[in-house]
Amino acid sequence: MVRRSISDARKKDTREKIELGGLIVKAGLRYEKRALLLGLLIDAANRLRADDNERLRLMAIGAAAFGDDRA
Repeated sequence: MVRRSISDARKKDTREKIELGGLIVKAGLRYEKRALLLGLLIDAANRLRADDNERLRLMAIGAAAFGDDRA
């Protein structure tokens, strides 16, 4: 039972990482260096913590990008 639980958790973790990698690809950043990607994410996290309007602005951009998938 414990093995199954661990296996399920690992599968869920792997799936989440694959989905997050897909976001990098969708954003057009597939070929950027990992250090740049991490820097972008850290900077964005800092800006989100400092400014709720920035969160709303970026959410709108992301929602529009996902909306393009459905068209």
